[in-house]
Amino acid sequence: MSTTLLPIELREGGAQDLASVNVIMQAAFDPQYGEAWTTPQCMGMMALSGVWLTIASIDGKDCGFAMARAMLDEAELLLLATHPEMRGRGIGGALLRAVIAEALGRRAVKLHLEVRAGNDAMRLYHRQGFCKIGERRGYYRGTSGQSFDALTLARSLG
Repeated sequence: MSTTLLPIELREGGAQDLASVNVIMQAAFDPQYGEAWTTPQCMGMMALSGVWLTIASIDGKDCGFAMARAMLDEAELLLLATHPEMRGRGIGGALLRAVIAEALGRRAVKLHLEVRAGNDAMRLYHRQGFCKIGERRGYYRGTSGQSFDALTLARSLG
């Protein structure tokens, strides 16, 4: 029995997609780490200049997203998530490559991101050329009150 993977479709997102983004984020981000943003936080960020949202879907169903921003010659990946039921299909990589391409199109020469130490996404980021440039101790505050370190990663573009 063979499994055929359906193609990943990427599109520009907007405020109308925030309900879908929230569903994916709540499923993808374990609440014990305190990483998920609220819908008002996402809406507030999207209202800023230079921010964009990319939605990934398979067979018409939203399954991942990335939010990023560019300012001057640098860009930052703010959020990236794939619904847990859809992991292992290349969605995270496709979204990250789309963010890199958009950042290049906006004339960014460097892309930054912040990730919780120990997050499984570290493998994806390292494969895409990101390196650790800093650390924030106790940055994330989980539901139990425990704190978790954040790592700052960056890579050159172009």
